[in-house]
Amino acid sequence: MEKENQEEEKKKEIRETGSLDLREEKDGHRIKLLTIIGEIEGHEAVAGNTKATKYEHLLPMLAEVEDSREIDGVLILLNTLGGDVEAGLSIAEMIASLSKPTVSLVLGGSHSIGGPLAVSARYSFIVPSGTMIIHPVRSSGMFIGVPQSLRNMVRTQDRITRFLADHSRMKKERIEELMLNPTELVKDVGTLLEGEEAVQEGLIDEVGGMSQALNKLHEMIRQDRGKCGKIDNDSFFQK
Repeated sequence: MEKENQEEEKKKEIRETGSLDLREEKDGHRIKLLTIIGEIEGHEAVAGNTKATKYEHLLPMLAEVEDSREIDGVLILLNTLGGDVEAGLSIAEMIASLSKPTVSLVLGGSHSIGGPLAVSARYSFIVPSGTMIIHPVRSSGMFIGVPQSLRNMVRTQDRITRFLADHSRMKKERIEELMLNPTELVKDVGTLLEGEEAVQEGLIDEVGGMSQALNKLHEMIRQDRGKCGKIDNDSFFQK
């Protein structure tokens, strides 16, 4: 009965939040699996038939991960076309601030604000057929005070560019060059990078799939535990 209840809780967690605790405990490690899929939903709800990742779900889970002794690392699976910039950046900043090992894996695509989300982990992977799209911030609707609105959009764009540069091997100037490329996308400016291209540009760390991502995360957890053990031993001898 207890096992059935646990299975039902797992199904409920996947259904409602797209997350799961990987309890197989390979090497004694406990990993939290998070998914960022569909549109990144911000302060306004997306259409009912649109798959969405809600930042009000992810932020509490990330805080719980940081504070929990039961979680050793986080694996983040991404397949998103982007969405709300402020919500996406808040999730990315939260992931980047975690003290525990984090690995991201881009499946399908991680476009627009999905870029900062992909690079926010300590180490990032992309499958060979995966794609990243870098483009300027877009806006819809009527502007009031056009010069002021333009300045705010430029500042928002700069925040995204800085985050990408700070959390990847790409230079800010190169990101801006790809972002304003007029020859790559139909009816838009920007650049689409496939798996190997994203790695060559330095945006993503490595081409790989689930096996590589999990192995890397286990390796990082072992390294972190080794560091903690060394600190504890040093502290013991100092006493």
